[in-house]
Amino acid sequence: MAAPHESTAAGNRRRHRVFKGKTIGVVVPCYKEQEQILGVLESMPDFVDCTIVIDDRSPDNTVEVIREFIEKQGQPERFILIEHEKNAGVGAAITTGYHEAIRRKIEVVAVMAGDGQMDPKQLRMLVAPVAGGQADYAKANRLYYRKAWEMIPRKRYLGNAFLSMLTKIASGYWHVADSQTGYTAISLEALETIELDKLYPRYGYPNDMLVRLNIYDFRVVDIPLRPVYNVGETSKMKLWKVIPTMSWLIFRRFCWRIWRKYVIHDFHPLVFFYLGGMFLGAVGLALFVRMIWMWIATGTIPPMNALAWVFCTISAMQFTLFAMWFDMESNKNLKYPGRENR
Repeated sequence: MAAPHESTAAGNRRRHRVFKGKTIGVVVPCYKEQEQILGVLESMPDFVDCTIVIDDRSPDNTVEVIREFIEKQGQPERFILIEHEKNAGVGAAITTGYHEAIRRKIEVVAVMAGDGQMDPKQLRMLVAPVAGGQADYAKANRLYYRKAWEMIPRKRYLGNAFLSMLTKIASGYWHVADSQTGYTAISLEALETIELDKLYPRYGYPNDMLVRLNIYDFRVVDIPLRPVYNVGETSKMKLWKVIPTMSWLIFRRFCWRIWRKYVIHDFHPLVFFYLGGMFLGAVGLALFVRMIWMWIATGTIPPMNALAWVFCTISAMQFTLFAMWFDMESNKNLKYPGRENR
């Protein structure tokens, strides 16, 4: 392994002073980004010790552009290229980068997409709470930015807001939003704890990550950052396909989290409230369908049917809201700047 240049070593010492001696790495997943990836790599901040680029089997010249850049830099320890043999999805590409960061014992690992939609100037804000020990996972929140509604395409904003609401319930991190952002930073401890290879390999990756972090009570913080659009990026996501798929994934992860965290790890009575809410909701739905069928068939609605439907519906809402409240209370100590004993 080649020794770093003296200038690189000096730069590393300077960077380490910025973040209390912590090594900083950035994982850059890319797929068909031959026009954008060079700008991302050239603008990487000086305090980043190692940039790990994962090409997810791009059919264009993305790999050639990256290789040429690394050759010109002459810093093989600071810029690393890993190529997937086949396209596996953005989540799988990030996982590959995380494994390399763990192997190199990088203490804080950020993720920046290769399409130029994540401003490198904002990376310091994202890394700081993790490097300082106030949080285990930091994520950008574009929805909190003061002009987000004007800057983010309407369909993407509304779709993101809807999935963020579902992810709050599924993950237990009620204080976070913008669940679909990929601009994140995570501690080495968190990476070594969660089961990386079981994470969802495609666009549901950040939602799945939050669920798994919550199971182990890792602290998560939202950092309001400026959205970046119209910089030449090409969206590879179709909302009409993603939203149904993502909603089903989030529901399954919600059920898995409740089972793992509140039954296996440490029992909590909110399980009974969620089960009661689901059961009464299902009964209420069946009574509603029967009520409508009776009204169409006979022109009348049986009073007992209507009363039973109202009772089940109201009870289901109450049970579910109580369960959510219990979950919020159980996870309130995972907010930034950390646990209550800090």
